[in-house]
Amino acid sequence: MCYEDDCRIVVRMSSSAPSPSSTAPTASSAPSAPRRVLDWRLRFGLLSLVWGFSFLFMKVGTESFAPFQVTLGRLVFGTAVVAVAMAVKRERLPRGTWTWVHLAVAGLLLNALPFSLFAFSELTIPSSLAGICNATSPLWGMALSLVALSEDRPTRRRVAGLGIGFLGVLTVLGVWQGFHGLDVTGTALALLASLSYPVGWIYVRRTLAGSRHSHLSLTGAQLGLATVQLAVVTPLFTSVPTSFPVLPLLAVAALGALGTGLAFLIQYDLVAEVGPTTAQMVTYFTPVIATAAGVALLGESLSWSTPVGAVVVLAGAALTQARPRSARGGNTPAPAAGAPTGVRQESRV
Repeated sequence: MCYEDDCRIVVRMSSSAPSPSSTAPTASSAPSAPRRVLDWRLRFGLLSLVWGFSFLFMKVGTESFAPFQVTLGRLVFGTAVVAVAMAVKRERLPRGTWTWVHLAVAGLLLNALPFSLFAFSELTIPSSLAGICNATSPLWGMALSLVALSEDRPTRRRVAGLGIGFLGVLTVLGVWQGFHGLDVTGTALALLASLSYPVGWIYVRRTLAGSRHSHLSLTGAQLGLATVQLAVVTPLFTSVPTSFPVLPLLAVAALGALGTGLAFLIQYDLVAEVGPTTAQMVTYFTPVIATAAGVALLGESLSWSTPVGAVVVLAGAALTQARPRSARGGNTPAPAAGAPTGVRQESRV
């Protein structure tokens, strides 16, 4: 998923590409921007739905397949979608040994690891809770940025947001009840998955922020490397499924093709068109949709503390994304070239 700090990396990396103004024709003769088939608001809504339903797809997939198998299938289908997009646009894979090394680490932290952790978590926790845990990524990112990114200075508002957000997490978990009825292991795995996204973005920011490759090229390589990682790990810990039920198989295919491949393409298209500040607002719709889908379609129970805590979490996350007016500029469209994907990636999710 794309949180504001993460989306800004796209803009920053895009600006490292050669400036089109140095070679482009004058304004009067320059070609107009490409007309998109769907309005950005419709694509924004589609991205919210796809990411929100991803947690339901994972839950259905893990009913018949091992978590590693669900993640591998997700990456295979997601990589295939991005590969088709690369072929249509005639994009080439990035070059350079260190670029591939950094992309391998990014693929682990932003794709293979969090996708797997979420799949394992949903063996024991509702998909709605997993979706709410995913919304804590901006809070983890804020906490980590205080230590890892010296140029990202905290403000009182953002520190307050961090405290409010984690208070919301405790509300979701029902801390006053001693976590009664809560699967601690599954919840911890979901929270670790959400932590993996900002860790991955900090790594990307430090290693690939100057890349001149297009975001599509880097995304394809990153997903491909994450797929290879899961292809190596999965046979070591799972056996070949004896059957392939249609519904779970379709859920895995939708999780990969829509929740990973198509979602990444829509995400960066939105960042380029409306800027990171607007694009990252999808973060606040995803847990709402994940919760509604889990309750309505899977019959998951919902206590009062879950939605109330989720609202507090999102309020805190919104405050952590607040920046001084002079530091904003998030709605400036990004240039054509971009950055590697992350989040939510799937983020995240």
